[in-house]
Amino acid sequence: MLAAASWAQTGGTLRGRVTLEANGDRLAHADVLLVQAGRHVETSAGGEFEFRGLAPGRYDVLAHMHPLIDERKQVEVAAGGVTTVDFALRLAPMHEHITVTASAQEETTFESFQAVATVETLDLASKAAASLGDALERETGVAKRSFGPGASRPVIRGFDGDRVAILQDGMSTGTLSSQSGDHAEPVDVTSVERIEVVRGPATLLYGSNAIGGVVNVISGHHEVHAHAHPGVRGSLAASAGSANALGGGNGSFEAGSGKWLLSGGGGALRTGDYHTPAGTVENSHTRIAHTAASIGRFDEKRYFRLGYGVYDGRYGIPPVPAGDSEAGPVDEKWRRHNLRLSAGFQELGRLAGGLTLQLNYSDWNHKEMAEEHIQTEFFNRVLGYRGVFDQAPRGRWSGRFGFQGQYRDYSVIGEEALTPPVRQNSVAAFALEEFRLERFRLQLGGRVENSRYSPHGLRPRSFTGFSGSAGLHAPLWKDGAFVASFSHSYRAPAIEELYNVGPHPGNLAYEVGNPDLRRERGDGAEVAVRQQSRRLRGEAGVFYYRLKDYVYLAPTGVFQSGFVKANYAQGDSRYLGGEGRMELAVYNGVWLRLGFDSVSAQLRPGGTPLPRIPPVRARIGADVHLGGLSLRPELVLARPQQRLFSTETRTAGYATAALTASYTLARSHRLHSIGADLFNLNNRLYRNHVSPIKDFAPETGRGIRFNYTLRFF
Repeated sequence: MLAAASWAQTGGTLRGRVTLEANGDRLAHADVLLVQAGRHVETSAGGEFEFRGLAPGRYDVLAHMHPLIDERKQVEVAAGGVTTVDFALRLAPMHEHITVTASAQEETTFESFQAVATVETLDLASKAAASLGDALERETGVAKRSFGPGASRPVIRGFDGDRVAILQDGMSTGTLSSQSGDHAEPVDVTSVERIEVVRGPATLLYGSNAIGGVVNVISGHHEVHAHAHPGVRGSLAASAGSANALGGGNGSFEAGSGKWLLSGGGGALRTGDYHTPAGTVENSHTRIAHTAASIGRFDEKRYFRLGYGVYDGRYGIPPVPAGDSEAGPVDEKWRRHNLRLSAGFQELGRLAGGLTLQLNYSDWNHKEMAEEHIQTEFFNRVLGYRGVFDQAPRGRWSGRFGFQGQYRDYSVIGEEALTPPVRQNSVAAFALEEFRLERFRLQLGGRVENSRYSPHGLRPRSFTGFSGSAGLHAPLWKDGAFVASFSHSYRAPAIEELYNVGPHPGNLAYEVGNPDLRRERGDGAEVAVRQQSRRLRGEAGVFYYRLKDYVYLAPTGVFQSGFVKANYAQGDSRYLGGEGRMELAVYNGVWLRLGFDSVSAQLRPGGTPLPRIPPVRARIGADVHLGGLSLRPELVLARPQQRLFSTETRTAGYATAALTASYTLARSHRLHSIGADLFNLNNRLYRNHVSPIKDFAPETGRGIRFNYTLRFF
């Protein structure tokens, strides 16, 4: 009781109001983040916000509502006092991004220890893609692997497959896109809240298959902010386009009453075969549809939420030669059922200030079909669980620790049944600690993980490994910072690397797995300089990773069943690269945008280049903002890729031009946005080096996409 009385006397209060600068309207549901404390609130219907029980000191306060410009102010909170700060937001081309993926707590991308890109809902609307790779390929450090538009998947810093974790709301999607070039990671990007990309090892929080990075699809506002709100908020969106006969639409809502919140949504997107300057790519159509709903109860110190979603679709695989013949058209028909239970608890005691629990079940099925006959059918059922404790701050120390695991039941039947039925069980414990000083912050973390495989009729395998990291975030000057990190990571071999045997059209190889593979270990370092001011925002950095016992497909030169026979082998490798982006205000409402990324990857000590590594790319663009009107021209330049693996062909360099235009009308309770995205304006014939079928399927030619979004709150 004495401790509580003492805290009541010393804890300060911060409150204020957020309005729309154009007309003074109060903004409901604007986000307000207390940066140093990692605390977040949402404004009320009257635009007010309040933080209570703050330790005395200086805080940065960030108010933001996409696409309104963020505003950051610094305030001093006194013991037992009340501090007031107000914000007036306006439409603007640049704003500060928020991430929850990098450290499992809400923070700005500037304060993050890792390189993070956040793509928000209105930016995603102009892309209108049915796969993640197409949606993110313009992001710094991100390329796309593609076996057609329906099967594209992000490649981060040259890492692909089981080395990049794809998540939905922090949990595995349960798809099979990591196992084959023609398997999909489908998502209707016009229906999600935002997508966050963490570049570099993220194994501490998300597991051994995040050695290259993480892509986290955040499906709704309530997945980040666990609270109820009265009234109804939601969105409607529609899109259409040329070059591939694009059409789609979706809608969502959140309805709150008292402590209860009901949410739901659904939509569909389809495309036809796409056109290139060399002609139409046959059988490249896509279709995706989804329906989801959830209900939750939110009390002051605890909450629970139960949700269910069903996602299904179909996409075509362009025909490619197989040996002396050409494979006929194949379609992939897929369906995913997802059941999610989330719960949270606050003020648990001296050790933990809060606990978040997630239980996620994903049932994935897809069928490879030729002339409506099922050739191969895949089943992947994954039950995942995750618990994260937020430590009660102790002096300058804060952090999170937790546990994570999943049970996986995988099987395949039919012509492409390369792998026996396998059951996989993984369990891990992790901790991430932060030490804050006046001039800099330190982050230390570790994770221990065990993965066990039990294949039918074959020898089981078990792998245990440790991952650790250390990071430094130090100010260099006003609005500038230096970030450095060192990491050690481990990865257990994937199911296909251990057990595949047979012809695999999705990877254009006759694959032979190795059940004796050892665990993969990596050590890496990266440094970066960041700037975040009103007229200059950007980041530039370099990275270097060395991987021991790196698993790769080694071609033998022998043809079998129409494909080159390739063995899963191990050796050492290294990845070296750099990336950067800059946004510079050159005039009122006019910003210059620059970006580049480069990666070189090879086996050691011989120096043999690794396959399907993206070429050096650069982006030059601008953002011209006149009131609610935004014009964003961009030129993308790619060098030829001449560092080739033994089975690869050279990819020519290219330059493509694009123009995105949008008009946004913002009011206190609604937002309208209408836009158009003109891509490959110069109708350049070019090929994606990361695509396994680049020699047979060039990229899309000139086209335009239209989109409209209404958000009400």
